[in-house]
Amino acid sequence: MKVLHTADWHIGKKLHGYDLLPDQAYILDQIKKIAKEEAVEAIVIAGDLYDRSVPSEDSVRLLNQTIVDWNLTEQFPLLAISGNHDSATRLATGAPWFNQANFHLHTRLQEAFSPIEMKDTQFFLLPYFEPVDARIYFEDPELRTIQAAMPKVIAKIKESFDPQKKHVLVSHFFVAGSSKTDSETKIEVGGLDGINGVLLEDFDYVALGHLHGKDALKMANARYSGSPLKYSLSEKDQAKGVWIVETETGAFSFRELTPLHEVQELQADFEKLLTPSFYSTIDRENYLSILLEDRAVIPNLMNQLRQVYPRIIQVERANGFETAVETRLKTENIKEKSPIALTEEFFTEVSQNELTPQQKNWIEEGLHSILKKGGAS
Repeated sequence: MKVLHTADWHIGKKLHGYDLLPDQAYILDQIKKIAKEEAVEAIVIAGDLYDRSVPSEDSVRLLNQTIVDWNLTEQFPLLAISGNHDSATRLATGAPWFNQANFHLHTRLQEAFSPIEMKDTQFFLLPYFEPVDARIYFEDPELRTIQAAMPKVIAKIKESFDPQKKHVLVSHFFVAGSSKTDSETKIEVGGLDGINGVLLEDFDYVALGHLHGKDALKMANARYSGSPLKYSLSEKDQAKGVWIVETETGAFSFRELTPLHEVQELQADFEKLLTPSFYSTIDRENYLSILLEDRAVIPNLMNQLRQVYPRIIQVERANGFETAVETRLKTENIKEKSPIALTEEFFTEVSQNELTPQQKNWIEEGLHSILKKGGAS
């Protein structure tokens, strides 16, 4: 089979307050055009269709229109799972009927153990799940993390392997050795960190979601598709696109996407930024991060810049303000730490005591609750 692999649409996501729905509609239409050009026989969507567990009406409308167009109008079989941003319950509404149109949407752990068979391939759709889901399914109280649960999950999946067919796993988690970007919050609660890649070796292809860069992982048989759009400045140099996979040979190739508006960084002084000979060479509709070379205070800075560049996502000093540099470094260090680590640091600084094991459990339970309600990454 020839399959298109995409993931991490995050429909409804905003970039520094800017509504990305027009950009997302544009890029989803590009993905459909690639699917038609490549004459793929199925489209895989590896989780995080929405950006929040309770998406806006406009977000729901865009996803519905996309699914109707791809599945009913264009007749593409769809194989999709819920990610950690999605509400599994809300996303699954209508799923029993979807199967009749070759739209297979799995949102529960137990659904992963019943393969979807198409031509020469078995697809195992493993959605994002919490450790408690594995504890209940396997009736094993020792399964406290995804790392502990995953060997049992993969072993259970492999019980359904047909040796005469190819085997494709579609899932949404973090594989040890992968690299992240700023648009992916480091959440260790729920076990998104550190799944051993050795567990994936028996699959012909593993279509992953969760990380936003296509080069975040380079295993012989596994890839993240990455997000179709750049969702943070740290992704500005990444190529965004989709993977085209041949299940017969295991070969896969990357088809790049072109966004409606790029994410770009500019560095210049204030006078140059407002000079027509300079900004005429810039696509001023792009989402821009500006590094300002001036040292002096500039009154009404943002209003003047936005008259020329309407989509500024941030302005920082390139030099001359030590406090600004220190703030930026501090922010970058915070982004490298998990919520639990930050909570422990705060508690220790305030109380001058270490967290007890029970207090750590309370924090983990609280973060689990926040994730389920808010759809954090």
